[in-house]
Amino acid sequence: MKSFNFSGIKPVTYDLEPSLMMKINNKTKPLGSLGVLEELALKVGLIQGTESPSVDKPKMLVFAGDNGVVNQGVSPFPQEVTSQMVFNFLSGGAAVSVFCKQHNVPLQVVDVGVNAQFESMPLLTDRKVSMGTKDFTLSPAMSQKEFLSALHAGATEVDVAAEEGKNLLLFGEMGIGNTTTSAALVSALTQTAIAECVGAGAGSTSEGIKRKINVIEKAVARIEAERGLPITDLPATKIAEELAGFEIVAMAGAMLRSAEKGIAYVVDGFICSAALLLASKLNPLVAEYGIFAHESHEKAHLSLLSHFNAKPILSLSMRLGEGSGAIIALPIIQSAIVFLNNMASFESAGVSEGL
Repeated sequence: MKSFNFSGIKPVTYDLEPSLMMKINNKTKPLGSLGVLEELALKVGLIQGTESPSVDKPKMLVFAGDNGVVNQGVSPFPQEVTSQMVFNFLSGGAAVSVFCKQHNVPLQVVDVGVNAQFESMPLLTDRKVSMGTKDFTLSPAMSQKEFLSALHAGATEVDVAAEEGKNLLLFGEMGIGNTTTSAALVSALTQTAIAECVGAGAGSTSEGIKRKINVIEKAVARIEAERGLPITDLPATKIAEELAGFEIVAMAGAMLRSAEKGIAYVVDGFICSAALLLASKLNPLVAEYGIFAHESHEKAHLSLLSHFNAKPILSLSMRLGEGSGAIIALPIIQSAIVFLNNMASFESAGVSEGL
């Protein structure tokens, strides 16, 4: 498997900002009165490099994988719930499924490491790297080859979406135990105390949270003993090989390829933001193409949003994952583009402008 540096990502240029702002400000409304919608319209217009952007062809990609650290009791749910939830996605019963149906958005589930075999189904893509990661308290979660395979899986899904003509991508994930892997990853990549990165996840009690912290501390101690240096001194790719999940790495690859293709993408909650953190360590320009859906109720998400200087669209105390926050935010993004493209200007409506 070849390495990827996603060197084709270009910075979002601001050449069109004056003309886009003129278009926004000349709509029949007081200046700035549509608030965040105006910011979204500007952002999407700059990403797409046009005064008339479009987000009429969105697609939801949910990456699924199992995490070996579940063996340490970090989740109130058993590992088999990952595969059970994949079936729930495919049968249309999950939260992200019903919201995608509500908003007429195609949903594709991508198996990058679920510890189960699935029959071929139209809504499921088989890009399985392995039957789940290893328990990172005992060994690296994945090999370098597996890391690159997961990164490639995410990038390839975006290639498919681009060929389909999709102009906005939404990302979600499924993997029992992945708030623990995300917390471990965020702690190591941002040099933040483990306790500040660990939250309730799928419903852990205070004792469960303590267990998660202890498990991550055990993993870090193993890594530092084996590597002979602090974990924070390791390259981001090595930290990911030690601690990440296949679904997180795949999302990072998908974000990087989206940016490389100039496609805006919607960042869901904590786990998706952890994937973006990893992606940004591989190429910082990737974050310029992301739209942050919501502020998760998961403990460390606020600090991650601050890290990216991000202003999320919603704050609804959600912490479900699956891409649920991204799909809930979609109609607001679409409304931003509708007003930009369809709302009358003062001139076209024959309305006098204010002083």
